[in-house]
Amino acid sequence: MALHNHPQRHLGMGFRSLARTSTAPASASAGEATAVATATQAYVFAGLRLLTGFVFLWAFLDKTFGIGYATGSGKGWIDGGSPTKGFLGGVAVGPMESTFHAWAGAAWADWFFMLGLLGIGLTLIAGIGLRLAAVAGTAMMALMWIAEWPPAKHLSDGSASMSTNPFADYHLVYAVVLIVLAAVGAGATWGLGRAWARLPFVSRNRWLM
Repeated sequence: MALHNHPQRHLGMGFRSLARTSTAPASASAGEATAVATATQAYVFAGLRLLTGFVFLWAFLDKTFGIGYATGSGKGWIDGGSPTKGFLGGVAVGPMESTFHAWAGAAWADWFFMLGLLGIGLTLIAGIGLRLAAVAGTAMMALMWIAEWPPAKHLSDGSASMSTNPFADYHLVYAVVLIVLAAVGAGATWGLGRAWARLPFVSRNRWLM
């Protein structure tokens, strides 16, 4: 009886040891894969944050100094040009057409618009205040979406609006990107998000994150 029991005990111990040996590397590999995926996601969101921030910051710089892209040389804000007059004055469709015409070129509209571009651009690039940037940016994109009014097939004068989609356009995409960046805390990588979050007044007011 003893002779039959020894091989069984040794065989069982061998299988248990083998199971422990084979499971440990698998668990370690899974953990490493998860860590790599998490780090990759952080870098992707950080890159998206920086690119989006540059979009807003460049718009501010071009409209301010008339660099020659969307705003011609000598037509910048510092040259006396209005950042809102051309766009809002040219609105030709939608429920707020007359309202936008009244706002076009107003000093308060120019300041709100330009400070919005600057603030959103800087906060995204720095990686701080992403929740505020998401709120302000979404509001700005919503107004610009209404100004272009993608649902309309024709403008007020009856001509074709040239709208390619009745709902989803780049304003909506930018708004969603801003919300996602704030939701995932994209300022922690390649940004000052962690240091910002540790500040006492920020930790007491989470909406500043």
